[in-house]
Amino acid sequence: MFEGITRGLSEALKKLKGRGRITEENVREGLQAVRTALLEADVNYDVADAFIQRVTQQAVGQEVTKMLDPSEQIVQIMYNELVQLMGPVDAKFHFAKDRPTVIMLCGLQGSGKTTTAGKLALLMRDKYGKKPLLVAADLQRPAAVEQLKVLGQQLGVDVYSEGAATPDGKGPNPVVVCSNAVSYAKKNSNDLVILDTAGRLHVAEMPMDELKQIDKICKPDEAYFVCDAMTGQDAVHSSKAFNDALDLNGVILTKLDGDARGGAALSIKEVTKVPIKLVGVGEKLQALEEFSPERMAQRILGQGDIAGILEKVARVQSEISEEERLRQQKKLEKGNFTLEDFRKQFEVMAKMGGMTELMGQLPGGLSQMIPEGEDPEQAVKRVQGMIDSMTKKERDDPDIIDMSRRRRIAAGSGVEPHEVKQFLGQFDQVRTIMRQMANMSMWQRMKMMMGMGQAGMFQPGAQMAKAKIGTGHRKSPKERAEERKKKRKQDKKRK
Repeated sequence: MFEGITRGLSEALKKLKGRGRITEENVREGLQAVRTALLEADVNYDVADAFIQRVTQQAVGQEVTKMLDPSEQIVQIMYNELVQLMGPVDAKFHFAKDRPTVIMLCGLQGSGKTTTAGKLALLMRDKYGKKPLLVAADLQRPAAVEQLKVLGQQLGVDVYSEGAATPDGKGPNPVVVCSNAVSYAKKNSNDLVILDTAGRLHVAEMPMDELKQIDKICKPDEAYFVCDAMTGQDAVHSSKAFNDALDLNGVILTKLDGDARGGAALSIKEVTKVPIKLVGVGEKLQALEEFSPERMAQRILGQGDIAGILEKVARVQSEISEEERLRQQKKLEKGNFTLEDFRKQFEVMAKMGGMTELMGQLPGGLSQMIPEGEDPEQAVKRVQGMIDSMTKKERDDPDIIDMSRRRRIAAGSGVEPHEVKQFLGQFDQVRTIMRQMANMSMWQRMKMMMGMGQAGMFQPGAQMAKAKIGTGHRKSPKERAEERKKKRKQDKKRK
């Protein structure tokens, strides 16, 4: 996400490098490319124009300090304007003291509303210590009620349901279901009620009168519009229509981890005056985060989201027992780093959101970390496949893997034998590097792992960025066997 905007801004700012003064002429030249990048990212036309005008007004005529060039000063101006465009956001949730807090979710069908209800319940329980009640009030979409029940079972969260609508249009009334659910929550000590209301494919088909009745009777403390970021300008128009009907408190933007171009995130607040409250950044139920304009602006400008990564590192570290942490450290100190240990690093990455998301949060962005068109998740899966196709003995001692074993591993993982050989050669270098990691924090280890990815560890046909010094002599099979034997002896001594 935002890769197109980030690339466009980088190209635009290159035109300003080395200028002694920010003039109207060179500012307009550079910002024209910025405007194009915003429009290509599906940012609202009026929003893009107003943004460029504000940046131009602030930038023109500014003296360049000795320590900065014009491009760096404009980055600061653009950062401030992006934060203003998407914020301010009140990240706090305001809970009722003497009754259950009621949150009403509304949105179009297919926006991820029901899944978001489950994510929100998990966030409220784990972060704020609430006892949520999910309410199945979407009675029109087939299996919506059952989906919410399944989510409730997975999370261990209470679900209130009175069944779905029948084919002849009869069955429970959504307004009555929501009202009954609030009464049920009071009796069963649920201090938070999340209403999953009905949606339609288009705004014109939405049962707005039904939503207004729920709003009037249940008096929700917060009303959120759940919006699919991949729908671009449609998301902006839909949020405006819902806000006109319900007076929304905020927007939950979903699917920010997909191929969304970012226009919705930059346009919604300006057009509707309704802030983005939360963002969905993955399919996992933990992948719902409070929206931060400052962090989002940093990512758009290619500066990464280091704070976001550190939060994920802290969360994963809290899940690892002290005993396991010491065991890992002892293995690293001895240099006894195996392919099985290497594979576990990927499991840590998965808990933090996966390699794609992590690279996207690092400064420079995903597009600058890996070759264009290369999918980092697929690259990781290819390496995992090779390791999974090995026997336990091979994972513990990869030096025993000869030609016949490479062929078997390649056949089992769907790659070519030369890719297995190349990976094993790269891993041999990694083992040396991992010995340096004994006293590193998890964050430092993750940075090193990312460096390996950039150096070619996960790219087919690539070479690690270590120079190979030629000797003028190609070793014979016998000499190579002797080398492997020496390595095994050295490894045994370390153990």
